[in-house]
Amino acid sequence: CGAGSGPAGSPGQGGSQGREQPVLETVLPAPAEEPNGTDSAKAPKVNCEERNVTGVDRFTLQILNVSQDLMEFLNPNSSDCTLVLFYTPWCRFSASLAPHFNSLPRAFPTLRFLALDASQHSSLSTRFGTVAVPNILLFQGAKPMARFNHTDRTLETLKDFIFNQTGIEAKSDVAVTKEDWEGPLPSVLTKGMDWLLLFSLLFLASFVMYATVRTESIRWLIPGQEHEHQE
Repeated sequence: CGAGSGPAGSPGQGGSQGREQPVLETVLPAPAEEPNGTDSAKAPKVNCEERNVTGVDRFTLQILNVSQDLMEFLNPNSSDCTLVLFYTPWCRFSASLAPHFNSLPRAFPTLRFLALDASQHSSLSTRFGTVAVPNILLFQGAKPMARFNHTDRTLETLKDFIFNQTGIEAKSDVAVTKEDWEGPLPSVLTKGMDWLLLFSLLFLASFVMYATVRTESIRWLIPGQEHEHQE
């Protein structure tokens, strides 16, 4: 769970409290996010094919379970766009983001929204550079095009990010509701082990141990070092 500032409060607030710097890295080819201003009139950075929503009554987020592969939901031969959230249920920043992310499908019904537990999909986390959660990537087809890198993770900043990247405007009447705080993405923390952090610590410990052993081996190979050690 990476540090960062995110929305917090009760279901009736939907605001943000407190500010902490997130741990995010820029590994995608897309340029850094621009402020929402006069530059927003420029051509979109990602030309998304908007899906047909005729006959669709309910727009909601889909959460992948442990047996589902993200690649099965992303069509490499398509130009449609999907916003994917990597989260963990015991990360407080993921929990505070949840109601805002839950409301996005209603704001952008022609786009798709997926979420997956990073601890259950470690190979995907490694593949897409998820060293901290929550991590939000915009995909076109099966290719990651941009990473959300704002310090405030609210419905408004998420809407600005999508608009600046795709040129698609959000529906103006969408707001975070009580139902968004209830699901589908959980806004209540659950106890669990942060496997990403544990893996990072184990890797670091193994590297330090390996470096120490290698250093001692080299010292014994240098003439005169063994004599100094014996004295």
